[in-house]
Amino acid sequence: MLLQPLLCGSKVASQSTLFASVFSAGNNAGRSSFTANSSVRDVRPVRLMKQASGSITNNERGVFSEIMDRPKLRTPDAYGRRVQEGVLEEESSKVMESRPSWKIFPGQAFPLGVSEVDSGINFSIFSQHATAVTLCLVLPERGSIDTMNGGMIELVLDPDLNKTGDIWHICIEDLPRSNVLYGYRIDGPQDWGKGHRFDSSIVLVDPYAKLVEGRRYFGDISTKLSKFLGTYDFDSLPFDWGENYKLPNISEKDLVIYEMNVRAFTIDESSGLDSNIRGSYLGVIEKIPHLLELGINAVELLPVFEFDELEFQRRPNPRDHMINTWGYSTINFFSPMSRYASAGGGSVNASREFKEMVKALHSSGIEVILDVVYNHTNEADDANPYTTSFRGIDNKVYYMLDNNGQLLNFSGCGNTLNCNHAVVTELILDSLRHWVTEYHVDGFRFDLASVLCRGIDGSPLNAPPIIRAIAKDAVLSRCKIIAEPWDCGGLYLVGSFPNWDRWAEWNGKYRDDVRKFIKGDYGVKGSFATRVAGSSDLYKMNKRRPYHSINFVIAHDGFTLRDLVSYNLKHNEANGEGGNDGSNDNFSWNCGFEGETDDASIRALRSRQMKNFHLALMISQGTPMMLMGDEYGHTRNGNNNSYGHDTTINNFLWDQLDAQKSDHFRFFSKVIKYRHAHEVFSHESFLGKNDITWHEDNWDNHDSKFLAFTLHDRSGADIYLAFNAHNYFVKVLLPTPPEMRKWFRVGDTNLNSPEDFVLDGVHRIGNTYNIAPYSSILLEAKY
Repeated sequence: MLLQPLLCGSKVASQSTLFASVFSAGNNAGRSSFTANSSVRDVRPVRLMKQASGSITNNERGVFSEIMDRPKLRTPDAYGRRVQEGVLEEESSKVMESRPSWKIFPGQAFPLGVSEVDSGINFSIFSQHATAVTLCLVLPERGSIDTMNGGMIELVLDPDLNKTGDIWHICIEDLPRSNVLYGYRIDGPQDWGKGHRFDSSIVLVDPYAKLVEGRRYFGDISTKLSKFLGTYDFDSLPFDWGENYKLPNISEKDLVIYEMNVRAFTIDESSGLDSNIRGSYLGVIEKIPHLLELGINAVELLPVFEFDELEFQRRPNPRDHMINTWGYSTINFFSPMSRYASAGGGSVNASREFKEMVKALHSSGIEVILDVVYNHTNEADDANPYTTSFRGIDNKVYYMLDNNGQLLNFSGCGNTLNCNHAVVTELILDSLRHWVTEYHVDGFRFDLASVLCRGIDGSPLNAPPIIRAIAKDAVLSRCKIIAEPWDCGGLYLVGSFPNWDRWAEWNGKYRDDVRKFIKGDYGVKGSFATRVAGSSDLYKMNKRRPYHSINFVIAHDGFTLRDLVSYNLKHNEANGEGGNDGSNDNFSWNCGFEGETDDASIRALRSRQMKNFHLALMISQGTPMMLMGDEYGHTRNGNNNSYGHDTTINNFLWDQLDAQKSDHFRFFSKVIKYRHAHEVFSHESFLGKNDITWHEDNWDNHDSKFLAFTLHDRSGADIYLAFNAHNYFVKVLLPTPPEMRKWFRVGDTNLNSPEDFVLDGVHRIGNTYNIAPYSSILLEAKY
């Protein structure tokens, strides 16, 4: 059983009525007195401040500075608008006069986050090492939610009344049921050597906030220093999933996954969508017909948790021209990315529209898998911290530290989430359950999942508690769970990821071996055969299945398929990182010329190679995954790590799709649909001698680049496949087809469209077939 956060020395606070009166007060105002007595005692002023761009001067901090014994000199409170970054000057505050009054109760520890209880709105947050916690509220009538300027009410929590174990809590009656922004100031030990990073000048996002508000429009440079605060919505009616709604419940062996970015999919004008919905969850709905025509039945969405796309632009640095379009920099693990809402609609609309997207995809038979980032957060490192939540709440709990209290970095992003600490484990599980129960998602792909296999000191674990808990959790039992089984600390676990017979893996060895063979490397034919047959060397153990291998040739963080056949080297000059980003080992081949060319023979070879890769992927045992845009030959111009670019380098270009729909897209779609129609490509178990015949007696020939085999169908509709990676024709003697059947040519990547793939097949295939250089064929035995 997973441990709940420690509740040592807990006490049950009485449900006495406490009042906080808000009114204009001088700088010498006394302290608020929150007591357990049911009568009103010593009601003192709570300071309400009109913040100009979020800054508060020392003289206007009032009673709460006194209560918390804060330093008189403090840095600005705008998440990383730290003095050393030099990006904001302090601005004066203006005191507002207002006199609302509330009943305030001690509150309850669970559930964490914001909840509606009988006595009002309950706020609860964990911090083991905090010495002072202040709840900060911005009411809708106080100012603009869009800009988050306005009056901020600060309520100091009394550790004798508002704390149970390591959880701080407070309940407020008569607080609005929606449109309230909230966060916390948290203070504690200042000893960095012991891992503490408390800074009470920063208003922090609640880790359990279900909605987060920030800037309203993606990439709006005018609000690049925007704050992020939690919010809630208890006014809206429950989402209507519909009477006939049901989950697709697609078997893992039958999945064909399409990796895509929500915004980049429709943000380009060529999408033809109204500007208000381009780049939004609703935009995805409009393009479902394209997904259906392509033939995929699952989308794997790049991160959709709240992130700050302008994080690089908050201070001068070599990457301050970049916009994070991928989203691998999480601020909060519960809230949908608010700027994927249509028309700048904000977090509440983002939540509803995300559900509308899931509902529409499910209605079309398409599952939704989320790419989730639980290995690090947006808060960076100690050199250039971007404190928004966990770091300021309890750095020592949420992050892995060395013996000197310094951040460990197994993520390559400056910090590493302490996933196997009991509190963090429960946070991750609660987050995953929330996305399943609230948003009906069908599965998760875990970015740099090897981080989740490390202990609190960073050492690898054989049986990581968080990995086991996810595999055994009842709510998550229907979900696909997929690991990216490596991290930036060298923990490479492809084929050996702790799995409890549940976890699938991104098969990086499949990617590498298939790339090597198709481009014509020597000595990899045997490895290529192993990969297309299901990677039994990696996954045939215990109760694991071929579909636990997520096969891919292309993914978001590397070359696109077109670039794989157009560039030998990465070309990341525009990234501002001196070419240090992205992998140097791409196993790519430019087919004779580096980059774009008008040479017809090179272009034809590249087209053939792209079709070879796609055919190999779709006929392999296991679960195939392709990247958004590869169905029309999308290019990033040789950039193999476009993490921080928000240009057409990432965007789906619908006009290019239209121009090539008659050949490239058609081939990709036909091959996917052919896979769906033939179970020989998706065996439940690993292939046996009755399932496949290898037409090969040359396994040990290092120079051989040709592989042929037959997949046997129980009904006799056998399928013959051959891949020729030589630069010359190979004439093969075809095996005898099953009785009463003849070979029909379904696919030949050397032929022009539409002859390159014909679902019904072309007959009059003789006993031999002359296979062109760098091409592949698929034959079906038919009556």
